[in-house]
Amino acid sequence: MTIRIGNAPCSWGVEFAQDPRNPDWRSVLKDCAEAGYKGIELGPVGYMPEDPAILRDALAEHDLELIGGVVFRAFHDPDQWDDVLDGAHRTCKALKAHGAEHLVLIDSISPRRAPTAGRAAEAEQMSQAEWSAFRDRLATVAQIGTEEYGLTVGIHAHAAGFMDFEPELERLLDEVDDKILKICFDTGHHSYAGFDPVAFMKRHMDRISYMHFKDIDPKVKADVIAKRTNFYDACGQGIFCNLGEGDVDFPAVRQLLVDAGFSGWCTVEQDCDPTLDPDPVGDAQANREYLESIGFN
Repeated sequence: MTIRIGNAPCSWGVEFAQDPRNPDWRSVLKDCAEAGYKGIELGPVGYMPEDPAILRDALAEHDLELIGGVVFRAFHDPDQWDDVLDGAHRTCKALKAHGAEHLVLIDSISPRRAPTAGRAAEAEQMSQAEWSAFRDRLATVAQIGTEEYGLTVGIHAHAAGFMDFEPELERLLDEVDDKILKICFDTGHHSYAGFDPVAFMKRHMDRISYMHFKDIDPKVKADVIAKRTNFYDACGQGIFCNLGEGDVDFPAVRQLLVDAGFSGWCTVEQDCDPTLDPDPVGDAQANREYLESIGFN
């Protein structure tokens, strides 16, 4: 069993490819390597060069392996289907060009869901017809990634989208064939949603193909839930903290992975708000050192 620890551009505040606040992609590769990581995610497609030769040379310069990539688009909105497919195919092509394995599907933030992030009982629900179409769009992209590109596709629950809370995730898992759809499990988003990441892992370890390591500040979480704070403001208040400083039981997470014989990448995602003057290199180093201290190496 070999567990490898990577990082992702979102740890440098990169969420959208064209955001003018994004750091230069080359500096992110350099920082990631200097913080001690050997792998990195693609980030939003279009952030790093889509010319394989350019990115291949840059990855090699920093001794980094491309791990996977995320399609973070509006699966919930039928009017955005062309945009979803564009993101999916471009991401798949980039991953294949560099021998990466993991395609991660995330329903992007919805104005209908952002106000109730972390509060499952209050969140607006889709109608049956909406859900069926939403599920089918996710399944279609999962099939594209698996069958056309030979990738391992994982669904990733994410706060403020329509694939957020544990019942929605488990419903999708029941309705989509596990041959085309695995789980990219994000510990922090599961905690933010109000559920126990370790309990979920115990039930679904056989379907988890990839991990995102993220932690949640319990004081900020309690405050934003009590005050009914929306997702964007919660991020601005620092709900995502460094690993080991929040409420996720990472030693238990590690033990479950070890007991299951999990082999492959686990990626740190220290989501940060660039307006808060973050220290992404320092956070990346601290997160790696924390994981090493509990037995990841």
